[in-house]
Amino acid sequence: MSPAQPRNRASSAAAPSSSSSSVKAPLNSDSFLNELTAMYERNTEKGSVWVTLKRSSMKSKVQRNKMNTAGEAIDYRCLIRATDGKKTISTTVGPKEHQRFQASYATILKAHMTSLKKRERKDKRKVADSDKKAGSSKKVASSK
Repeated sequence: MSPAQPRNRASSAAAPSSSSSSVKAPLNSDSFLNELTAMYERNTEKGSVWVTLKRSSMKSKVQRNKMNTAGEAIDYRCLIRATDGKKTISTTVGPKEHQRFQASYATILKAHMTSLKKRERKDKRKVADSDKKAGSSKKVASSK
């Protein structure tokens, strides 16, 4: 036996387990909100949390086309994902529970708005004055 054969067996055995651990099933809405709160708290001092919302039927395009041709109604849900770059969580919310979820989500967002940085704004008068000065000096230079 060559030494390459045991390596191939070990690598083929490890591949399925590593791919299955990266794919996670969506959480229920309450667990998602708890995890989202924890994610915001971990990233209070430094870091970001990205939340995306997307309309989804949770069916493939082929299945949706078959349902359309058969005249069946497609049940659309809202797919919500959140990530901080290290951990990703997701959930789906149906139309019946959307109002309750949105109210809870808004409460979480309001509670964690304190860690946002204020945007540095330039005073409008100073910007306008500097633009006028720059424009007048260009006119003088171009008339010479």
